[in-house]
This record gives sequence, C-alpha cells and structure tokens, in this order.
Amino acid sequence: MSKNLVIIPTYNEKENIENIIRAVFRQDIPFEILIIEDGSPDGTAAIVRSLQAEFKGLHMIERQGKLGLGTAYITGFKWGLANGYDYIFEMDADFSHNPADLIRLHKACSEEGADVAIGSRYITGVNVVNWPIGRVLMSYFASKYVRFILGLNIADTTAGFKCYRRQVLETMELDKIRFKGYAFQIEMKFTARQCGFVLKEVPIIFINRELGTSKMSGGIFGEAFFGVIQLKLQSWFRTYPKKS
Repeated sequence: MSKNLVIIPTYNEKENIENIIRAVFRQDIPFEILIIEDGSPDGTAAIVRSLQAEFKGLHMIERQGKLGLGTAYITGFKWGLANGYDYIFEMDADFSHNPADLIRLHKACSEEGADVAIGSRYITGVNVVNWPIGRVLMSYFASKYVRFILGLNIADTTAGFKCYRRQVLETMELDKIRFKGYAFQIEMKFTARQCGFVLKEVPIIFINRELGTSKMSGGIFGEAFFGVIQLKLQSWFRTYPKKS
C-alpha cells in the first residue's frame, strides 16, 4: 500500500484546523498529514499538538513567522521525500478543497498515468462557489494569461490542490523554485512539464472559505503577473532535469 502525505500550510486557521484534519483522516484510503505552521498567534499550533495524541499520522513543522506559501510547501516536500512517501499532496486548510477529492487525485496518479494531478476549477467550466465575481474573473483570466505566455496546456494554472508522484519532486530541483506566493503554483506546474512529466486535471468544485480570513493579496497577484514573464525568459537559458 502506498504512503500518502497531505501537506497543509497554516496561518491563523484555528476555526478550520481540527475539522480539516479529521476530514482527511476519515477518507477511505490512508493519508498522513504534515502541517506547516507559520507561527500563528491564534493558537493553531496548540490545536494540532492536542490532536497528535489521537492521530499518529499527524505531523507538524513549526516555523517562526509567515515565510510564504512556496517555502512552506518546499519544506514539506523535502520532509515527505526524506520520510519515504509515495504520493505527496498540496491542500488548503479552509475547506475550499474538498478532502473527498484527495481520493480522485490519488487515483489519477496511482492508476491513470498522471505524474501530477491537479484539482481543476476550470477544466469543465467555472466551478467556483461564493467568490466575488471580480476574483473569479481575475483568477480565470490569470490562467488564460499563463497559458498564453508559457504555452502551458492547463486550464487552471494557479490551482493549489495537487498530488505529486514522488519522482516528480525528486527530479525537479526544489531549491531552484523561487516564487513564494501565487506564482509558486504556476512555477511548479511549468517546471514539472519542462522536466517531461504528465500533468492531468481532475475537475473539482472550489468553495470559498466560510471561516477564517483569506491570505490572498494584491502583491501575490503582482508576483504571478511578472513572475510568468520571468519564468519564460529563464526557461530559454535553463537546462531542466528530465523524467527518467
């Protein structure tokens, strides 16, 4: 049986963290969870520590302060590889990603030939619930922009709900991933494609958080806009390691 790790970065998620942990552990195939906790002042880490006595597959890395989404996932990827996991997932803490969809992402990689499975909001239309229309349009057209600049044949280029086969993360030279915010998700997909891996979109319904506060900001979108151009320029001069 495969070893499966779900990485969940957190900052001020006390309203959601216990429920999301319990929901992941209720799934029909076994998942372990790694929380990357960035010094939440609201007591998120204390809640996780209390649950570790109940769930032996619950792990946590505590960091000092908000160091960025990208660095949180890179830290988690390295920990997952060092500890022998076969499939490693990215997932939000706020239930915008349905824990039941972990099964479908896992199946795409374990049975359907994908190296990276992407929980896609846009592969079958616009499947976003409770977002302001302005944010929906910004996200949707951001993906169109990324596809145009990078030639990335992915409908949801900024998606943050994903499953990786371990070989992808072993190959990608994680220390060369530079972006920390929204652009991190684009950079990971683009780099995986450049390395020769198969990316597959799995349709999901994305539901905006009901509890807690969004961490999205205008600066994150700005990083993505200019970061895409930077990625394209760098790709002309970089030799990417290839899937073996």
